[in-house]
Amino acid sequence: MSSGRHTRRLIAVVSLVTSGSLLFAACSSPAKKAKKPKPTTLTTAMALCPLTGTQAPSNVVPQRPAIGVKIDNYNAARPQSGIDQADIVFEEPVEGGITRYNALFQCQDSSKIGPVRSARQIDIGIESMFNNAPLAHIGGIDPVLANITASGIPNLDLGAYGSAFVRDNSRYAPYNAYTSTAQLYALVPKLATPPTPVFTYSPTVPAGTAVSSVHVFFSSQSDVTWNWNPATSTWLRFYDGTQPDNLSDGTQNQATNMIIQTVHVTYGPWLENSEGGLEVQAQLDNNSGPAQIFRNGIQIVGTWSRAAASSPTVFKDATGKVITMAPGRTWIELLPDTSTSSVVAAPATTTTTTTKVKAKK
Repeated sequence: MSSGRHTRRLIAVVSLVTSGSLLFAACSSPAKKAKKPKPTTLTTAMALCPLTGTQAPSNVVPQRPAIGVKIDNYNAARPQSGIDQADIVFEEPVEGGITRYNALFQCQDSSKIGPVRSARQIDIGIESMFNNAPLAHIGGIDPVLANITASGIPNLDLGAYGSAFVRDNSRYAPYNAYTSTAQLYALVPKLATPPTPVFTYSPTVPAGTAVSSVHVFFSSQSDVTWNWNPATSTWLRFYDGTQPDNLSDGTQNQATNMIIQTVHVTYGPWLENSEGGLEVQAQLDNNSGPAQIFRNGIQIVGTWSRAAASSPTVFKDATGKVITMAPGRTWIELLPDTSTSSVVAAPATTTTTTTKVKAKK
């Protein structure tokens, strides 16, 4: 074999080996890993309870109306049950200088509410503000019952619904009738529209005067004091200045917002009881008057006004600006203009000066 042919064969072999090596190297080199897609974060909007401005249970607003429940507040009716689960509570004057509650439930459930008592004319003015919320009560005088029916408010007179309340044998009548949200909503299964918010909520604290205590005197039967508690950011409710207003489970009545809505009251024309007590009347719509709003430990003095029965009550400060509420439960004292209220200013903020002392060498 000539040297030229040998050389050409050697070059061919070397080329084949080199090509194979390159091919092998190319095949055996690790493939580039595909980039993993970045996880997508889904942001769920917070569902807010329409009557408190706070997050709804399980972030779902119940598809149901508000229901007002008439709860007794006579001495013999205390301690009550379930009020701490209400979104908004109205304390209203009735005959004899005593008060009753109209507690609005919507976002929260309560297994025991009461003691449930009879309706009053003033309740129509309250329920109409919440899209004609059903009114749960036991009885009432004939003119009031007729006016409730004529108003279009669903009249849940529990005396006609034996399955909607129970008697607590540990208490005596008429202070022993109790219901629950489950029993009440079972009476109105076709009503599935939540109420329209009646307040504007904001965590921003408006300008006001710092106060530590508010005294609201309806009568000796309902001599109320609200004390600001910075630890809970709520107003705690007391009777006679020192007695905590506790519910049957030991929970003290409290509210994030407390409103004194001063109303002009008249008496009659109907008798409410055999002792001669006259029906207490107050015009809550197409009317206006003084108001005080308490939130975040401050007092804001202003006015209230309500254009129509279906309209919300609007609270404005001295400049005419709408007063916002803090997210949470609101308690409204419908205080007669013949009654009194007073506040205790919060202690002035004390500045503590610390002097550094040099250590001895």
